[in-house]
Amino acid sequence: MTYRRSAWVEIDAAAITRNVRALKALTRPGTRFMAVVKADGYGHGSLVAAQAALTGGADRLGVATLEEAAALREGGISAPLHILSEPPVSGVGLVIELGVIPALYSREFAVALSRAAALADVTVRYHLKVDSGMNRIGVRAEEAHDMVAWLKGLPGIEMEGVFTHFATADAPGDWEFDGQVDRFRRAIDRMRSEKVLPSIVHAANSAATILHPETHYDMVRCGIAIYGLHPAASTYGKIELAPAMSVKARVSLVKRIGFGDGVSYGFTYHAGGPTTIATVPMGYADGVHRVLSNNMEVLIRGVRCRQVGRVCMDQMMIEVPDRLGVTVSDEVVLVGEQGTERIVMDELAERAGTINYELACGFALRMGRFQV
Repeated sequence: MTYRRSAWVEIDAAAITRNVRALKALTRPGTRFMAVVKADGYGHGSLVAAQAALTGGADRLGVATLEEAAALREGGISAPLHILSEPPVSGVGLVIELGVIPALYSREFAVALSRAAALADVTVRYHLKVDSGMNRIGVRAEEAHDMVAWLKGLPGIEMEGVFTHFATADAPGDWEFDGQVDRFRRAIDRMRSEKVLPSIVHAANSAATILHPETHYDMVRCGIAIYGLHPAASTYGKIELAPAMSVKARVSLVKRIGFGDGVSYGFTYHAGGPTTIATVPMGYADGVHRVLSNNMEVLIRGVRCRQVGRVCMDQMMIEVPDRLGVTVSDEVVLVGEQGTERIVMDELAERAGTINYELACGFALRMGRFQV
């Protein structure tokens, strides 16, 4: 017997491929492209996202952890893999085993990696992470040159690249963004003046790739945009992106309630008259934030219908117009298209007071994920 839960996520891998091509078209010929597929491909499936991005012309892939890299290697991905933050010292052996390119910014990790590489008789490429002002990870920009000079004395490791990350690339005209660019540029200039020549300099995330071509350098790193989601309102109209994720379910129960009847925990909703309520088997354990209770819509039979009452862990309730004649098993669209109507991830994110990144990452934690 074939079973499929009545709440699921659909992934259009071809959309990821098209988005990568559209983003690459913004860069100069010869500029490398890293597709960031961390966090299980932002909820889209890391292996599916990696394969689709490589088909679209991505040269390299970026992940956050060694576990994510191992999953891609096990899935048959042989493309260059970057760990975008420095792994734990205990992971140096796995760095070598997987053949990945780690971020590096601490002397402790550098020494451990050097020793492991020397013992294995290999040379490990790394990318020095420069903190240009975000104050998250990396060696401070003004200390980068001294760090590089020290690293040159360690056997078994070789600096292939230098990179940074921008905090406000999505804010046009932001002076702090300009400050980060300037600090990073000065760090690179000092390295080059001392004959330290990193072959790959990279800084541009999705927003900078779209809005700031002067930051493309030798490679761009795109995450959220390859999935068809805009990094900020400022990038709308600058590029056409195709959302790759749709979130759907099927009505599990339809009932009539009377005037004044409450719905769900706390009775935050009471019917203003005889009303039809459709129950949908999807809740906050599936990524539908509880803060969206009484503050979101879904599509049923091509019509926007209001969610009512508190979103539960596994279910939520929808007020449906009687004229629709909604029945059990009717398709419900939380994110995506139905008929001529469409609900985009940004709409839900705005209502939830969060960002599309967070919602996309959460929807596939428990629901099945299917390619279309």
